[in-house]
Amino acid sequence: MAGSPENVRADGHSQMTDAVPRGTGVTLWRQIAERLEADIAAGRWQPGERLPVEAELASAFGVNRHTLRRALAALAEAGLIEATAGRGTFVKAPPLRYPIGPRTRFSEIVTAGGRWPFGRFLEARVEPADAEVARELDIPQGTDVLRIESIHEADGVPISCGIAWFAAARCPDLDLIYAATGSLTRALATLGIEDFRRRETRITARPANAREMEQLSIAAGRSVIVLERVDVEPNGRPLQWGRSSFAADRVQLVFKP
Repeated sequence: MAGSPENVRADGHSQMTDAVPRGTGVTLWRQIAERLEADIAAGRWQPGERLPVEAELASAFGVNRHTLRRALAALAEAGLIEATAGRGTFVKAPPLRYPIGPRTRFSEIVTAGGRWPFGRFLEARVEPADAEVARELDIPQGTDVLRIESIHEADGVPISCGIAWFAAARCPDLDLIYAATGSLTRALATLGIEDFRRRETRITARPANAREMEQLSIAAGRSVIVLERVDVEPNGRPLQWGRSSFAADRVQLVFKP
């Protein structure tokens, strides 16, 4: 491979080195950034592909880790790579096209985009509906509702995190089924709820808070798109009300008439 050193391929074992030259008048970190950028543009590193760990890259380029980190930081600022806590640094994939319409299903949207969807269940509890939840679900305040918190991923990269509320009597054991299947759509189908429609979507944007930065593995100062949604069954009865925060640069919302 002409650009990046062969020994740093995530799936290779060659021990060849390709250290950046000194004395060229171009700083070492910039040379590394330019090489990696060229390789990404040429398709040698594919969208979603994980780069080797810092120690391997630094060794292959013949630089210290501080210099290597400056190069990676420059690529991250340019939107070419992204570090995900606990998983590594990846070539950034194009934003996921996310259609908003009467039938909005995360798993179907992600699959249509050629990626693997997964709903990572975090926690659930039954609680009395407060005034806001009661209004959105059109139930008396104080009625038991099932509150489910989850993270939605595409190819292992977190796309959104959020909370959804369901009337507990309508969706018994939904949280257990969801935790087992990783798909809310399949979990609802197991309960016999196979058809529901989006009645309303409300969208705002703001800087990510600390919890969103942790759950979505995004840096301070990054923005999230907040979607509030109400889904209803064919008879018009509200099924769920939810609020999800999307990593703003990982999705492209698409509205169709």
